[in-house]
Amino acid sequence: MTEQPFVLVRGEVVREVPPEIARFSVTVAARDRNRPAALARLAERSEAVRTLVDGYGDAIERRETGNLWVRPELKRSGEKVTGYAGSATTTVTVTDFGVLGELMLRLADQDQSTVSGPWWELRPGSPVHREARRAAVAEAVARAREYADALGAEVTALLQLADAGLTAQPMMMTRAAHTMGYAAAAGGAPPELELDPQVQTVQATVEARFAITPPPLADGPSADGDHRAAAG
Repeated sequence: MTEQPFVLVRGEVVREVPPEIARFSVTVAARDRNRPAALARLAERSEAVRTLVDGYGDAIERRETGNLWVRPELKRSGEKVTGYAGSATTTVTVTDFGVLGELMLRLADQDQSTVSGPWWELRPGSPVHREARRAAVAEAVARAREYADALGAEVTALLQLADAGLTAQPMMMTRAAHTMGYAAAAGGAPPELELDPQVQTVQATVEARFAITPPPLADGPSADGDHRAAAG
């Protein structure tokens, strides 16, 4: 019984698209010899961050508290407590890139604060991913038809389709953190900072197996026959 001929192809597309969101983190720290004073100072600075971020309204998609720690500081030897220190980190997701630089600099201007970022991203459910997958399938179909046409055959059916992986990779090193901090002039406003969003690279790949009609190959001696003739 003659096996059904088929072609196995890979469909792959790459898209470069602008980011949809930007994330950054802001960490405030506090230290004091007195534990209640250190905790109060940390709470006050954390609340100042919350108030400043919330003042940007719809430009902010999400504000989340990440790492929070408070610990006693000890002498180099022994267990005598010399003071208390703590920090709280907030991660902010921004959708309006026009205010991103301003917000980050204003937060960096807060007392005992460190700002890191931004990290440019696409949303997990972005339609860009769906578009890339559809384009990858279309590319696989087109390749299968090209191969079949080169053989003088036609594609008749799809036998198998496998997702070879979908990844969203930012250009350069988007996840590398940039830490900012500066000393503002007394009574002066934070300097202006314009940020350039980093292009995001979306790649989709599928592998597909298509049945084709038997190609009208020219008749001739088989490879085995040729081998026997050469051996003889």
